[in-house]
Amino acid sequence: MTTHLQATTTLSNGVKMPWFGLGVFKVEEGPELVNAVQTAIRHGYRSIDTAAIYGNEEGVGQGIRQGLKEAGINREELFVTSKVWNSDLGYESTRKAFELSLKKLGLEYLDLYLIHWPVAGKYKEAWRAMEQLYKEGRIKAIGVSNFQIHHLQDLMQDAEIKPMINQVEFHPRLTQTELRAFCKEQGIQVEAWSPLMQGQLLDHPVLKEIADRHHKSIAQVILRWDLQHGVVTIPKSTKEQRIKENADIFDFELTAEDMQRMDAMNENLRVGPDPDNFDF
Repeated sequence: MTTHLQATTTLSNGVKMPWFGLGVFKVEEGPELVNAVQTAIRHGYRSIDTAAIYGNEEGVGQGIRQGLKEAGINREELFVTSKVWNSDLGYESTRKAFELSLKKLGLEYLDLYLIHWPVAGKYKEAWRAMEQLYKEGRIKAIGVSNFQIHHLQDLMQDAEIKPMINQVEFHPRLTQTELRAFCKEQGIQVEAWSPLMQGQLLDHPVLKEIADRHHKSIAQVILRWDLQHGVVTIPKSTKEQRIKENADIFDFELTAEDMQRMDAMNENLRVGPDPDNFDF
């Protein structure tokens, strides 16, 4: 089991990806963002997740440069993810979007590039472009986000390369059991976005009881649950204390009963859009 912050999972193509990272969804450009990324790297985080639609890739890039310098590590020691937005899904447009993301981040390559949403009729051409960028060595790993089983099946019918990652909404209210089983069978690593359900679980009595017993916070217990399910997780925070606290989950283990009780909280409840019914 993952025993430290820089522990990695090996993706289907042999690339190593940290189990734990920092997400920056809804963090606007500016000093707070730069500082959050820099702080995370200083405290040992080695994975940063952003997306074109977040509109903050320049600040993330600046935080990365400052963080690398401060931590005294090389770019190769960091795992950086971005995502292509819906309006750019197409062969040429995806390639252009990738170049723009790279330029804004100030990087020469990406560790992971994802299709952000499964827009019907558009994601296969985008995937073809990503396969090409992968073959050119511009991206170390390629994957998808918010794909249901049928989206993955459809994509893989024509794909040369299987997605290495599927990043989806995942938390104790949405346990995605069937999707996780399918991805495991296909060698696709699942990654959680919104692991803390945008804060909606942070006063839940069952979680509080489990957290108190382990002398941990509810957030720490949920993030540990992710890892024990073999799911990569990227909680978002901009505050140094929370960035440190979120990562302090490698000195305890949830029992089988804890895991079962948390799994039993599932209601198939989303805080984000439904991948089968979104209009953006």
